[in-house]
Amino acid sequence: MKTKADKIFVNLPVKDLKKSLAFFAELGFDFNAQFSDDNAACMVVSEKIYVMLLVEEYFQSFTKKEIPDTTKSSEVLIALSADSKEQVDEIVNKALTAGGKALNDPTDHSFMYLWSFQDLDHHIWEFIYMDESAVNQE
Repeated sequence: MKTKADKIFVNLPVKDLKKSLAFFAELGFDFNAQFSDDNAACMVVSEKIYVMLLVEEYFQSFTKKEIPDTTKSSEVLIALSADSKEQVDEIVNKALTAGGKALNDPTDHSFMYLWSFQDLDHHIWEFIYMDESAVNQE
């Protein structure tokens, strides 16, 4: 039997939940109030992808491991698809205007275009547009 999951919930520790909510709202994300409270916010990326923004102390209750200092190390790189190169630029520029930090310059591989930024807690987000017609579909 193969393992199969049809939804993903990425859990990220955040220092200030209200600031994180405002930041991601500026990027155009919605939140599911049913799964949000003073310790957590459920950010809806798509109908099958969710990011749980968890206050650090609350996040720590789920693991015995130390929360990494994201100013010095990376625990994850979150890559999300975009519909066009223009949408990649739009989202990253919104993130930079809302207080995010540029991670690198946009990269154009002709069939794939990507650009990354760090959110307020230094988590890395990468938005990618890929021309599916240029990719082998075996």
